[in-house]
Amino acid sequence: MTPKTAVVTGASSGIGAATARALAEAGFDVVIGARRVGKLSEVAEPIGARVLPLDVTDPDSVTAFCEAIPACAVLVNNAGGAMGLAPIRSTAEADWLWMYETNVLGTLRVTQGLLPKLEASGDGLIIMIGSVAGFEVYPGGAGYHAAKFGVRAMTRTLRLELNGLPIRITELDPGMVKTPFSEVRFQGDIERAAKVYAGVDALTADDIAECVRWVATLPSHVNIDEMTIRPRDQAAAHVLHRRAI
Repeated sequence: MTPKTAVVTGASSGIGAATARALAEAGFDVVIGARRVGKLSEVAEPIGARVLPLDVTDPDSVTAFCEAIPACAVLVNNAGGAMGLAPIRSTAEADWLWMYETNVLGTLRVTQGLLPKLEASGDGLIIMIGSVAGFEVYPGGAGYHAAKFGVRAMTRTLRLELNGLPIRITELDPGMVKTPFSEVRFQGDIERAAKVYAGVDALTADDIAECVRWVATLPSHVNIDEMTIRPRDQAAAHVLHRRAI
């Protein structure tokens, strides 16, 4: 039996890289994309994944990426991220534009590009990696919230529009996951990023990847509309139990 092809965006590290490994272990033929091709190759080599360059903020890059993939049964829209933690009164518009381009328009572009192949597979699955930030807010997070609220709205609308076609749509909403996410948000400030997770037994990228694997291996008539995954120490996006360090 020919393995199904699973495509993972933003797969050079964190949740994307862990998801690529989990899907390969589950028997999928995995294609991974991201801007950092060198990092992608490190992820791909042990699992036999195919590497393709991808910048979801560049329409031409997305077009080339999608055209290079002959078939697709599973799409994991993982590429995204946050930039900054400034309050609305002083936030930088450029940060908001980057977050909207990366999280919302990037997801739109890849989804549009691969939808025909997902439908042609006869058993397509789109997994949107959302966030609890898509339905909960905290001070300083408005730009990221706006982007992830947008992804949530897109997911729900797409499910209505594709009803009747052989495509399932799942939204996974992680809470606190210890990945390079905060390093990106704080533009490489490792010390500041570390403080985000201090004293919290946070989720790992592998925890989220296991959820992706489970959803992707369910029978085709079973659709998990949405799943929220938090660490035990997190009661809400901004409510955390921190242990003394």
